[in-house]
Amino acid sequence: MSCFAGDPNFCPECGNVLPLPGMQDTVRCPRCTFCIPVAEFSGQEIRSTVIFNPVEQSSVALEDEEDSELKGAVIDRRCSRCNKEGMVYHTRQMRSADEGQTVFFTCIHCRYQEKEDS
Repeated sequence: MSCFAGDPNFCPECGNVLPLPGMQDTVRCPRCTFCIPVAEFSGQEIRSTVIFNPVEQSSVALEDEEDSELKGAVIDRRCSRCNKEGMVYHTRQMRSADEGQTVFFTCIHCRYQEKEDS
């Protein structure tokens, strides 16, 4: 008996997303052994919608360098480009979860950016 039922886009056995029907006579789940004839998809219409956030609200919105204010804590770290003291930082988990975070530093004087894997 199937654990997952209802949506034809998902495998009724394991819940994995089923691939779109192709040239084969069957659609096979890439995770388990479930197989369904392509004829079962006949007449079904699949729709999807992509909604983009306005550029003003996204974190990648570009601002003028003179007008943008650096946000974050200022730490006592010397910039390797201008050799002045004072950088702001933020961290991100760029590598696998069992490794340390990557720290990104930005100089408050010349806006030079550098990173350090911790």
